[in-house]
Amino acid sequence: MIVAAAAAQGAAQGADRRVPVDPNEPPWNAIAKVQSTIGEHCSGVLIAPSVVLTAAHCLYNRRTRVLLQPVSLHVLFGYQRAQYRWHRQVARLTVGPGFDGTAGRPQPGDWARLELSEAVPVTPLPLFDGGVSPGMMVTLAGYNQDRAQLLMADLECQIRHVAALSAAATFLFHDCAATRGTSGAPLLTRREGGWGVIAINIAASQTENLALAARFGN
Repeated sequence: MIVAAAAAQGAAQGADRRVPVDPNEPPWNAIAKVQSTIGEHCSGVLIAPSVVLTAAHCLYNRRTRVLLQPVSLHVLFGYQRAQYRWHRQVARLTVGPGFDGTAGRPQPGDWARLELSEAVPVTPLPLFDGGVSPGMMVTLAGYNQDRAQLLMADLECQIRHVAALSAAATFLFHDCAATRGTSGAPLLTRREGGWGVIAINIAASQTENLALAARFGN
């Protein structure tokens, strides 16, 4: 059974294919570590010069049962071993329609756009607008809980199953290795024109992980 919340994410299934990648080289330099003042961290991806996409549940304070305020969030690019190249604060955040932080299941609204206080001088990764199907090769890169000081990527994984929820959202089950902390990390594909973001990771289990492809706002 897929576990929705990052707090319940287990260890990656099967053989661990993750390798460290350079957070200062493209496309990895567009992947961010999203930290909060309550000690939580997730991953995110720059999709516009001042917009980062992540998972909404990463921004939910379970103690107070409300979303964190933008001032509580810090977005770090080029993060490695407690050092980073760019730090940005969040000016505004928007979560997906209908997101409920108290729900214990995957949700089509489990995404968030972070509007940064200042643009980041790296090339954003565009949202992929092509077709997605089982067997498609993908890559997942993010800041895993067990290797939190390094940007880790599984370069050799694939989509196992596609579940269309509505015209606005689709769940993608995949076999990329991930743990807690990779919520909000981008599921990537590489095409002739370069890398693109297919979805963001939102949950994991012992057998497969779950990513969300949605209309992530404007």
